[in-house]
Amino acid sequence: MSRNVSKSKRKILIQFDGDEHPSVFDRVVAVDAGAEAVFAYGGVAPERVQPLVHGAIFTRGAADLKHTAIFIGGSDVAQGEALLASVKKTFFGPMRVSVMLDANGANTTAAAAVLAAGRHLDLAATTALVLGGTGPVGLRAARLLAGQGARVRLASRSLERAKAAAKAVNEVCAGERVEACAPQGEKELTEALAAVQLVIATGATGVELLSAEVRKKAQALRVAIDLNAVPPAGIQGVDVMDKATDREGVIAYGAIGVGGTKMKIHKAAIRQLFERNDQVLDAEEIYELGRKILGNSG
Repeated sequence: MSRNVSKSKRKILIQFDGDEHPSVFDRVVAVDAGAEAVFAYGGVAPERVQPLVHGAIFTRGAADLKHTAIFIGGSDVAQGEALLASVKKTFFGPMRVSVMLDANGANTTAAAAVLAAGRHLDLAATTALVLGGTGPVGLRAARLLAGQGARVRLASRSLERAKAAAKAVNEVCAGERVEACAPQGEKELTEALAAVQLVIATGATGVELLSAEVRKKAQALRVAIDLNAVPPAGIQGVDVMDKATDREGVIAYGAIGVGGTKMKIHKAAIRQLFERNDQVLDAEEIYELGRKILGNSG
């Protein structure tokens, strides 16, 4: 006696990584999030994306393409953005799969940080200072904050770079909510913190960006988020484990305190990729997903 057995398609995640060796971290998270197979490719350049994408979209019928998705990782966010553009350019008509960009964890980390701030502040009425704002996480944090109506001071050691970054964010957000600054000393940093309710430190690991002495002068400051996990802290006095911890009247979050939310968002985004075949999950989409799963209306 024979019977027909319908087998569901396996969920396949194809990982494009600009680095020589694809990220083990991203592969493990993908499996934990429900991907049943992960095909990881390292050293992927934008001009070499097309045959890989064709392999993803021509191997299954249109109705089954939701079971295949692309994740773009790597340590170079600019390269990740170029890979995303090439992937999208290769799609046509219904021949496409969902794709997520999270190179260097920039989108999920920035989303988690802004969501943390939104638990305690009305972002539309907030003035924020983003330290290390020209880096990948800083740029996305500024972009997400501006998208929620915040006024943002984007800080860098180079005023030229800060201006270029602020201009790029304002163009994306269709407004002039982001201004550049390059505080070089204690006096200038104190001035940059004037009337600021939120500060997010997104600089290089092991670099202190804000001393406790200067932070205490910021009378309006309500929330401080430090995304540096390597000593010394980016914001002196904020512990890496802090999660809504009261630090002398300022609500503090450290890198690990934010990291739990980042991981929830990362896994939820991977799962969502397999719901439809026409999604592009970049900073804003990942932020909105995080807001839904956390029940955060801030």
